[in-house]
Amino acid sequence: MRRFYLLTVFILSSVALTEGDPSSSRSITPCYKVPQYCEENESNIPRCIEKKMRNCTFSQPRTKNPDFYMQTVKSSYEVTVDTVYGHAIHIPSEAVLKSTREQLGNGHELHLTVSVLNRSLFEARSDKGSPHEQVLGVWLGNQDVHDLSHPVRMVFVNVYQKGSGECVFWKLSTNSEQGSWSTDGCNTIQNNTNFICECNHLSFFAVLISPDVPDPVDIQRLEYISYIGSSLSVVFTVVIIVMYLCHKKRKAGQTLIIHIQLTSSLFLLHLFFLASSIWSSAEWGGCWTLGFLLHWALLATFTWMAIEGFHLYLLLVRVFNICISRYRLKLSLVGWGVPTATVMICGMAGAYGKYTLMENSSRTTSLCWVTTKAARYITVNGYLGLVLLFNAVILAVMVVKMRQLRARKIQAGNRVRRMWKDWASLLGLSCVLGLPWGLAFMTHGPQSISLSAIYLFTVLNAFQGVLMFLWFLSITCKSIHEEQQSTKGSSMSNVTSG
Repeated sequence: MRRFYLLTVFILSSVALTEGDPSSSRSITPCYKVPQYCEENESNIPRCIEKKMRNCTFSQPRTKNPDFYMQTVKSSYEVTVDTVYGHAIHIPSEAVLKSTREQLGNGHELHLTVSVLNRSLFEARSDKGSPHEQVLGVWLGNQDVHDLSHPVRMVFVNVYQKGSGECVFWKLSTNSEQGSWSTDGCNTIQNNTNFICECNHLSFFAVLISPDVPDPVDIQRLEYISYIGSSLSVVFTVVIIVMYLCHKKRKAGQTLIIHIQLTSSLFLLHLFFLASSIWSSAEWGGCWTLGFLLHWALLATFTWMAIEGFHLYLLLVRVFNICISRYRLKLSLVGWGVPTATVMICGMAGAYGKYTLMENSSRTTSLCWVTTKAARYITVNGYLGLVLLFNAVILAVMVVKMRQLRARKIQAGNRVRRMWKDWASLLGLSCVLGLPWGLAFMTHGPQSISLSAIYLFTVLNAFQGVLMFLWFLSITCKSIHEEQQSTKGSSMSNVTSG
């Protein structure tokens, strides 16, 4: 009886000590529950995971966990683990042999543990980019594995399909609570679809993705160009509208009315662009409204550029004889109605808000814009592509017509002057038809080409209002000159007849 009593006291004391010792309770945590435990109970999550993964219980979860992989390894074999995300980890036999000699003196089994973690658990930022969506934690037994002559090989799927990447591991700091991403002991190999990381140790591994964006200096210059150009475009489009209103008493043709509508849409586009850039940090409702208006103004600009091409087509085909009932009203309904219907649909789908254009460690460039990728591709990229294709065909037909007209007139004396006038007309029509917007499709590719295209795109489209002013001024002066010539000719005719 006394022995039974002593045994009971011993058991109860052992249980009490185990419950009172936090380290004891943590040591029996199943490996697949370690990340969740550290998230809920520790502030330095990576350090907690690193420590507890070496002393956890090697038990499989009841239901398959796509973020956890564990298998028993033998000392003479290589080991490969494939994840459901497409990533793969290859452990060389050297690492297994090294771990076996150091850890299996008592004959226990050696376990390989792989955990797929979210990058949000690792708070450090790097100038080289942001981590891949998933971080791979790899452990072999309960000892540190390092200084391998045959590296551990990991394959990360490049879900971004653009930009460059660099393989890194999470380096735990001994002097502070936080860690940092480091490339020590890691080598990067990149192909079209994957990042291949070769490292001489085991730890947390990731790929820092560096999108092909300009340097911070270039970003700042592009911002200055955009702000200055848009501000000048707002001023000069207002001047165009005022000039039109002042001369409205003179009969305005269909072409001039369409130019004014395009100018008005450009004025709204640059105005809302400046507002969206300046107040991108506004509350959700304010940024939603600015994104809505900016999208509407951009689509209106694209639509009126298409209408310019359509009107030019009628002039070329019908030879200045357009007889369509309520022609202006129909054009206005299309020019302003199509963008309005489109943005209403996008607005109901919640497609507007704060959108990050470019981001690095020093600054973030944001805009109130379309945040849904599908809406941007369809309503901006796709719509712009169709408009540019249509207007490019119209401009090509225009060039052919001009060459045919020039071929009928044999005037060798003014050939150089006529050539300059033709080029000036061609450049003016290209601006009106919005062909410089096509540079947006050239901003993807080699860094040297894309950066030049970005600069040229920014300059031409930020100053499009200024270019429209010069075009409007030239056709106005030409119209006034023709009227004066006509008046002078009729006066001379009257004098002669008198």
